[in-house]
Amino acid sequence: MSKPIVAIVGRPNVGKSTLFNVLAGQNISIVKDTPGVTRDRIYADVNWLDHYFTIIDTGGIEPKTDDVLLTFMREQAEIAIDTADVIMFLVDVREGVVDADYQVADMLRRSKKPVVLVVNKVDNFDKWMPDVYEFYNLGIGDPHPISASSKLGLGDMLDEVTSFFDESSKNEEEDERPRIAIIGRPNAGKSSIINKLLGEERVIVSDIAGTTRDAIDTEVIRNDIHYVFIDTAGLRRKSKIKEDIERYSIIRTVAAVERCNVAVLVIDATEGVTEQDAKIAGIAHERGKGMIIVVNKWDLIEKNDKTIYKFTEDIRDVLSFMPYAELLFISAKTGQRLPKLFETIDAVIENHSLRVATGVLNEIITEATAMKQPPSDKGKRLKIFYVTEVSVKPPTFVIFVNDKELMHFSYTRYLENQIRNTFGFRGTPLKFIVRERKSE
Repeated sequence: MSKPIVAIVGRPNVGKSTLFNVLAGQNISIVKDTPGVTRDRIYADVNWLDHYFTIIDTGGIEPKTDDVLLTFMREQAEIAIDTADVIMFLVDVREGVVDADYQVADMLRRSKKPVVLVVNKVDNFDKWMPDVYEFYNLGIGDPHPISASSKLGLGDMLDEVTSFFDESSKNEEEDERPRIAIIGRPNAGKSSIINKLLGEERVIVSDIAGTTRDAIDTEVIRNDIHYVFIDTAGLRRKSKIKEDIERYSIIRTVAAVERCNVAVLVIDATEGVTEQDAKIAGIAHERGKGMIIVVNKWDLIEKNDKTIYKFTEDIRDVLSFMPYAELLFISAKTGQRLPKLFETIDAVIENHSLRVATGVLNEIITEATAMKQPPSDKGKRLKIFYVTEVSVKPPTFVIFVNDKELMHFSYTRYLENQIRNTFGFRGTPLKFIVRERKSE
């Protein structure tokens, strides 16, 4: 089941980044007393009373402004509104209700999404509560008083936010169709791939980067299997600054990846692999999704006998954190190697759900430890009692050992490689949990 997405929206300087940092448990956003300092939309995974969700920090909404930066931030917030399951509308008790708040409230009402009204900077409840009641005038429900900087009132606020989760996640849980998110930088050819698979122009395709307006779910039926392809949207309008286009694509990726089984990262062959591709791929990797890397527009590349090896080397170098990812070279325009994409998706879905019998798994681990002795420290050697697979999507293994401190990252990687050599697991990350068990 995918994690719900919660977006914090509001005018500049009401404390969105401070609240985000408190909930995320670390200083991720830049906090400064200048409106519009949060230029990037930033996300983090949060757990509240066993409710797991992804929180998005947006730029501020400043309606009817000519300021370019604030206009960009308004666009950012609109994208966050489109992708969120629940919206936290943050306002400032010290400023009271201002005209812009009414405009934002109207914008949020039209979004038809659950909205939790959060009144920030209430450092003293006795002093500020009369001012909190003024926010009922916005007409979007009960105001929840908090102080992000003093960490007051957060529990009641989060209870309200998480109360909306169950309904939003039930429908997707019942849907067993494989979900494939097509992710990548704007204009890499994501929509073109889906159109070619469909055989019709269903997703708007244009040479202007970011013309896909919204994340679109498209069903494709092949060999009686129903697949759902999630196309990550681009911008609402063309931006002159390339950097901003790239920033906007991140949040769409987070929303799409949360809902998918397999992520297909599309790389533009004419531009090569970039750091932005690595950022986008990292979102899927962190969330344990099956992974396929597709190099599109391969028909436009002049080739010799070394071209494909050079491309492969560059991709594996930049995306070194996911050596397990499957790699395909295709052309959405000509249809070159597109049928291979379905075969690869099927294989990755199977590997993502693959279970290995504990007995067989431990035979492999016993052989591995015989070939390469476990590490030791100060005369004490790591002892592995047994390994078992506890869950799938992604395959997750618990390793029971005598001392967790002795299990070096490099040795875990070695065991992972031995498991992969035996069982394949191509296209899927593997997760390892190390637990101590006293020797009997």
